[in-house]
Amino acid sequence: MTGTNGTNTTNTTSANDDLRARFGAAFMPNYGVPPLALARGEGSRVWDVDGNVYLDLISGIAVSSLGHGHPALVEAVSAQVARLAHTSNLFLHEPEVLLAEKLLELLGADARVFLANSGTEANEAALKIAIKYGKTHGRSYFVAAENGFHGRSMGALALTGKAAIRDPFGPYALDVRFVPYGDAAALEAAVTDECAAVFLEPAQGEAGVVPPPEGYFAAARRICDATGALFVADEIQSAVGRTGAWFAFRHELGEAAPDVLTLAKGLGGGLPIGACVAFGPHGDVFAKGDHGSTFGGNPVSAAAALAVIGTIEKEGLLDQVTAVGERLAAGIAAVGHPLLAAGDAGVRGRGLWRALVLTADRSAAVEAAARSAGFLVNALQPAAVRLAPPLILTPDQAGSFVDALPAILDAAAEKEN
Repeated sequence: MTGTNGTNTTNTTSANDDLRARFGAAFMPNYGVPPLALARGEGSRVWDVDGNVYLDLISGIAVSSLGHGHPALVEAVSAQVARLAHTSNLFLHEPEVLLAEKLLELLGADARVFLANSGTEANEAALKIAIKYGKTHGRSYFVAAENGFHGRSMGALALTGKAAIRDPFGPYALDVRFVPYGDAAALEAAVTDECAAVFLEPAQGEAGVVPPPEGYFAAARRICDATGALFVADEIQSAVGRTGAWFAFRHELGEAAPDVLTLAKGLGGGLPIGACVAFGPHGDVFAKGDHGSTFGGNPVSAAAALAVIGTIEKEGLLDQVTAVGERLAAGIAAVGHPLLAAGDAGVRGRGLWRALVLTADRSAAVEAAARSAGFLVNALQPAAVRLAPPLILTPDQAGSFVDALPAILDAAAEKEN
């Protein structure tokens, strides 16, 4: 294999192979053994342990918002860890307060924040709010979408509509009713005045970056308003600029908002952090002692999140994400390859949250061929390849992938899975 720096890795000694072997011997097999060992990154590029360089078009699953080694993030994290790395929730510190205040400023709403360490934990907090709300108001069940993904802990997994990962760990203590994603009529039929909450993603990330029909989120807001169910928007992947807006729900709801919002991934730019935001009276559902996290709101992660938000504002990255995302999508749509769905059907999503839509179940082969050509992408579903590059991706970098895509698809079409 030759990466984009031209370094040949066909020699008999491979640091990548050695580290993969050590990984396989030391870790539980739940991830398998990843195909590549990364050593460092700079901007939108990463280097593996053998010295090959790749354009990172997945950014740690939509996490590394500012790419790798961004000076603002390095400075914020280095300064904070030297000053104060941890306090627990027995004490407070200014970075967490500043971050909560900044999130509320961006939302422009009366709300309260809970800081966690991950998206799963943010969704667990949202679920506990919904459970307590349901018990208070005599509401006993929840509604979520088929093929939706909300996390792998037992509460979040109960809301996850992917049978392959949900069923092996059931039964669950929650009554969750699943409806087809994007079907407003099915949602309306499922949500009654006995429903505690509806959990939805603005586009289904793990299902293949699948957007709903126009108006679906607005319909969900209307249905929840009519029945009194809480509307929980899971924006673990989609928030913090990923779609060209701070929050993807803004594309449909405008100044309206869900009742509960969950964030993670891109918020910390690579540092682990999650947030659950509850609006209006729902921000007061938790009483003292109802929920907590030893590491949640960690000073270093909070400092990182403040640096991410500040840099997005300072560098105008929301507009850049929109412009570069449109260029990337238009370029992919114009490729015209038998393995790629024709025209606009060959790419879906918004901003820098996209999926290549294939005509055959060849995503693993596309991922491998892209890696050989010096691009990191994600074989998300058998016929869908996810792109979620850093928000700093340049037009030229997006163009380089589009230019290479026909040859990548050629190689994937020829290669046996």
